[in-house]
Amino acid sequence: MREPDMQKLDALVGRLVGDLGAAVSGVLVTLGDHLGLFRAMADGTPMTSAELADKIGVKERYVREWLSAQAAADYVSYDDETERFYLTPEQAMVFAEENSPAFFTGAFDVVQSMWLDEPKIANAFKTGSGFGWHEHSACLFRGTERFFRPGYNSHLITEWIPALNGMHEKLQAGAAVADVGCGHGASTILMAQAYPNSTFFGFDYHLPSIERARAAAKQAGVDTRITFEQASAKDFPAAGYDLVAMFDCLHDMGDPVGAGKHVKESLADDGTWMIVEPFAHDCLKDNLNPVGRVFYGASTMICTPASLSQEVGLGLGAQAGELKLRKVAMDAGYSHFRKATETPFNMVFEVRA
Repeated sequence: MREPDMQKLDALVGRLVGDLGAAVSGVLVTLGDHLGLFRAMADGTPMTSAELADKIGVKERYVREWLSAQAAADYVSYDDETERFYLTPEQAMVFAEENSPAFFTGAFDVVQSMWLDEPKIANAFKTGSGFGWHEHSACLFRGTERFFRPGYNSHLITEWIPALNGMHEKLQAGAAVADVGCGHGASTILMAQAYPNSTFFGFDYHLPSIERARAAAKQAGVDTRITFEQASAKDFPAAGYDLVAMFDCLHDMGDPVGAGKHVKESLADDGTWMIVEPFAHDCLKDNLNPVGRVFYGASTMICTPASLSQEVGLGLGAQAGELKLRKVAMDAGYSHFRKATETPFNMVFEVRA
């Protein structure tokens, strides 16, 4: 065995201390979110641990330790002179404001599911059998919706749809839209709110998610213009849609080419397939960065096992990149594939026959 470079070893251990702190802080973020601690601090009023505990009805000694840990992580701010804790406006946007474009707390629900399901994924590594989306702990479904919704709120209506040639105008006039792999329906509901003349259909093979989407649509007052149904990407009703959208789900499918063929059969003559996928470069070396770290990790624990659990089991992964996605579309029989726009976290493709 080669002798280690002690400076490099010290640097690596230093990074690991930071990573360990981040992992521990993530658990505490989830705890604070579920208890309502962040929401109770959202207005920025400085509070002692006793005042915060009284406000939400929990025990002060626990709150004091939680606040101290969050202050050490710089997730909560602390005033040494008054011995009070508070959220800055920026911290409130990230941890307390559900509809903020920077809301991040939902991501830790996803991470919680990874820890809970680690033994099952370990077994999938050994057997190669895959592990279906529906087999994960329920916090994954809730967390996925909460994590992706802020991005959809920020970009879907103002940037992504207008980037598709003529689609904004079609939806304004009145179009038929299918949201395939809709999950809890956040993207479907957002489009229905923005385009009252259009009709929307949300499809997902996971029945509990469909039931949650129906409830959310009713709460949002758009349930009369959205039909949520349990169906897979290869068997949802083909009805001449002007737009078929897939948000962050194509790479999870075992047979994305087969799904693309079914979309082609489901589109109107001038219809568009919109594919929204996690941002990725085509070469591995270009994805070795903080965003790639998150997406490769999620892909290892969630996306790739989901694909491998299905027929074909192509296993695109969450960092497929444009070239692999283009090949899927071409193999499905499309002639037009264009990157319409992108964000640091997503790529949006316009696909037409």
